[in-house]
Amino acid sequence: MVSLLAAAALPTLAGSWVTYEPKAGTSNGKTVVLLSGDEEYRSEESLPQMGKILSQKHGFKCIVLFSQDNDGTINPNNQTNIPGMHLLGQADLVVNQFRFRELPDADMEHFVRYLDSGKPMMVVRTATHAFNYERNKQSPYAGYSWTAKGGGFGGKTVGETWTYHHGHHGKEATRGVIDGRHAKHPILNGVFDVFGPSDVYGVNADFPKDATILMHGQVLTGMQPNDPPNLSKPAMPLVWLRDHTGASGHSSKILCTTIGAASDLRSDDLRRLFVNVAYSLTGLEVPKKADVAPVGTFDPTMFGFNTFIKGVKVSSHELK
Repeated sequence: MVSLLAAAALPTLAGSWVTYEPKAGTSNGKTVVLLSGDEEYRSEESLPQMGKILSQKHGFKCIVLFSQDNDGTINPNNQTNIPGMHLLGQADLVVNQFRFRELPDADMEHFVRYLDSGKPMMVVRTATHAFNYERNKQSPYAGYSWTAKGGGFGGKTVGETWTYHHGHHGKEATRGVIDGRHAKHPILNGVFDVFGPSDVYGVNADFPKDATILMHGQVLTGMQPNDPPNLSKPAMPLVWLRDHTGASGHSSKILCTTIGAASDLRSDDLRRLFVNVAYSLTGLEVPKKADVAPVGTFDPTMFGFNTFIKGVKVSSHELK
């Protein structure tokens, strides 16, 4: 019996994705699927760590999917191959950190089915422009491309697609400032000090009026946490909630955070916000101050194109 319980605490690896099971006796019954797939912000490093924290400290079953080559080597530049999309059918929450992906129609069908199911989604950083249809413009899912009328996926859900770098990219970092009108929202429990080296994204003039802004992004004059704000650049929405009604008529809660590079998640309170989102959007009571200490080593690579660590296999993210 002891050996069976010990085995239950270990993650299972299904070939091309990683599953982190909760420790024995700690499961809260909820499954989170985390979608890694961006060329710049190292979600292939941050989302496995968040999966470990959510599973080992908070009882969520977590499944992390990766952009990869056919031999199981993680390749964020591979925009068309993310095995395991069918697993969204098991999810109570999807954490989406795609950028300019163009999935085969059979895989995209699983994504759209989830999106229309009424279940929640967390949209992180580049996922405002998650899809880019350049190879198969006749796809029935081409309307989800960031270039499509209405802003594609991002426009349909969070009200924004790719806009512009409001802060000077790589030179002006971000300080999160809580919106006082919603300071008591459970997603902000224990969240006070959010800093990230990635810059503030701008938003369009028609930013949705039905969005609930939880946090604004203040541009700093440099890349250090104690650098003063750049007062010539107004704060922009950084974290917000919005309802999305899919083609099926079901309404779902969507949270967007445009801060969320792996290097941003060195911030304890930003990791705490991610954990709080998982509790809140799955209908669980949010802890007053969630434990967000990293599980194992977490030394994220700085953002940048082609800065990902080459030759890493999906299996290397198995929890030892």
